[in-house]
Amino acid sequence: MYQIENVLRPYAWGSTTAIAELLGRQASGGPEAEMWIGAHPDSPSTAIHPNGVTQPLDALIASDPQRNLGSESLAEFGPRLPFLTKLLAAEQPLSLQVHPSLEQAREGFARENAAGVAPDAADRNYRDDNHKPEMIFALTPFKALCGFRSPADSRGIFEHLAHVLDSAAVDIPQVITDVVSDLGQAEPATALKAAFSRLIEGGSAVSDAIDEVVAVLAAGAPLEPHRQALTAMLDINQAFPGDPGVLISLLLNHLSLEPGEVVYLPAGNVHAYLHGLGVEVMASSDNVLRGGLTPKHVDVPELLKTVRFEALGVPSVEASGTEFGQELYRPPFKEFQLQRIELAPDAAPVPLAQTGPAVVVVVSGSVLLDSPKSDLQLGRGAAAFIPDIEAPVNVHPVQGATETAIAFAVTTGLGN
Repeated sequence: MYQIENVLRPYAWGSTTAIAELLGRQASGGPEAEMWIGAHPDSPSTAIHPNGVTQPLDALIASDPQRNLGSESLAEFGPRLPFLTKLLAAEQPLSLQVHPSLEQAREGFARENAAGVAPDAADRNYRDDNHKPEMIFALTPFKALCGFRSPADSRGIFEHLAHVLDSAAVDIPQVITDVVSDLGQAEPATALKAAFSRLIEGGSAVSDAIDEVVAVLAAGAPLEPHRQALTAMLDINQAFPGDPGVLISLLLNHLSLEPGEVVYLPAGNVHAYLHGLGVEVMASSDNVLRGGLTPKHVDVPELLKTVRFEALGVPSVEASGTEFGQELYRPPFKEFQLQRIELAPDAAPVPLAQTGPAVVVVVSGSVLLDSPKSDLQLGRGAAAFIPDIEAPVNVHPVQGATETAIAFAVTTGLGN
């Protein structure tokens, strides 16, 4: 087992305090948006050997893939850690985005390579050849946009906007009228695609419409019966005034997760995290197609090829318990599953649910990781990489501890 040091990403949307407070350390003074825990080549964790020598985690894994990943993971995913874990702290909205399927990622990556697009080019869509299904475990109240609501629900919101504009003696922008018409089409997928495309491709007409809508609502026009969606829209506009994502947000489900609630995000799901702290787990990829709420590259034609235009319910993941006292979150992906471990000072050890490699991060108290081959104690804020060969591993409370320990462990979903 190896203790690992992890990389902070200082994206502008990040909280300056949330991750530091969670891990019990001094804040850096700047935004701390994501802590990457894993072996993605863009920001690999650093493994600390027992003799104190350090090594990038991707290099450690590559030095002996069989030992570190195990036969099942190697056969399914090849010689790389198949998942990436992040602590994510959003103070402002993230970009409106979607992730490609595995087939789309492979085709897009090969196409951009053949075209000579530099790997780090700002206008590159595909950074690697992998898909990026995700799951988020809320550590605080967490707000997000996730997937399309029904066309009828969205049409009701846009009709409400048309009504309040008309009541304020403001001319209804043509784009609002057109979106209402789009959403009235009989086929849901056609309706959603027409409305989404109109807004994302609408340019200044959409920006002007947003300005008029925001001005009327700010002057006291009624938000009911759509208060949640319209309040979120106004908040998003404060961060990204006039961005098409402001009105696109009205096409999407608005989630308000309580701590401990979990959702997953499959390929093609349009989403944006708005505010909160969580543990995010995903396939090891950095492929993101953005549609708004960002200064970064937006490729509308490629985005439209990737979005799944279907109204879906909220893709929640419920905890499943086992006879061994494990609390597991298992999305419908092979790359990863999440285990939450809570240990009172006098609790019995909990087995680590491990198939292939695993990582563990401690967010409260201290734990002892114990396997037949070695052991490793981790305090609050510490993390570890556990090779496949170390299994089975038990997680113990530390002797003499007075504080309940809480840790999160990620392994592959191959054992499900």
